[in-house]
Amino acid sequence: MKITLVQQEIVWGDKERNLRVFGAIAEGLYGRTDLVVLPEMFSTGFSVDKPELAESTDGEAIRAVKRWARDGGYAVAGSFMASDGDRAYNRGFFCTPDGRIEFADKRHLFIGDEQKFFTPGDRHLDVEYKGVKFRVLICFDLRFPVWSRNMTGDDYDVLIYTANWPKDRIEAWDALTVARAMENQAYVIGVNAIGTDSYSVQHNGHSVLLDPRGKRLLEFDEWESGVRTGEIDMAYLEKVRNRLPFWKSADKFEIIG
Repeated sequence: MKITLVQQEIVWGDKERNLRVFGAIAEGLYGRTDLVVLPEMFSTGFSVDKPELAESTDGEAIRAVKRWARDGGYAVAGSFMASDGDRAYNRGFFCTPDGRIEFADKRHLFIGDEQKFFTPGDRHLDVEYKGVKFRVLICFDLRFPVWSRNMTGDDYDVLIYTANWPKDRIEAWDALTVARAMENQAYVIGVNAIGTDSYSVQHNGHSVLLDPRGKRLLEFDEWESGVRTGEIDMAYLEKVRNRLPFWKSADKFEIIG
């Protein structure tokens, strides 16, 4: 399966511009990949102090995602700023070419305005597509191994993190993406944004595709604005899991709340 990572600057709060830029990228990938992964809140940036930018699952951001998936013949994963009643959510999505789309909300909201203005999620976004099992998590979720855990050894094959991870803590991103791949014996995709947000926080990328042993199959240069495509090998994943089934020795636990 071909998977494309999009590391791109997001103009904070400028939905029209962001949809135009990501739309041009999406159209350039038509017929060339199986899955496109976008950064966190791709249409607005991490403008969590502006919940008025949130939109429904029938809004322009998701309509655009559905169009790209349909016309491009690929799936699209990422997150957007969602509204549901009087509440705002950082909502992950996975949309397939046939128009099927699944959602789940970010569980671990970041300290500050995201916790102030947004509502956390309480379930995983797990999707099977072309025989591959995916889990989509969002940014700060990366720091919490229990929420990411491949509990049965077969919960997912590919773990996706869509992010706006800051430059000042990028060493944690680099270390934790590798750790999540190794401990869960899964491919890990981490797609981060670049640029400077409305809080003057810098984001320098480091998007990556890792194999189930933590080896880098695909990576970006710092501050690179670009699109890169790699491949995952399900036969290799099965070989790794069967040869050393670490998950069978994992401690049992229950997630509450």
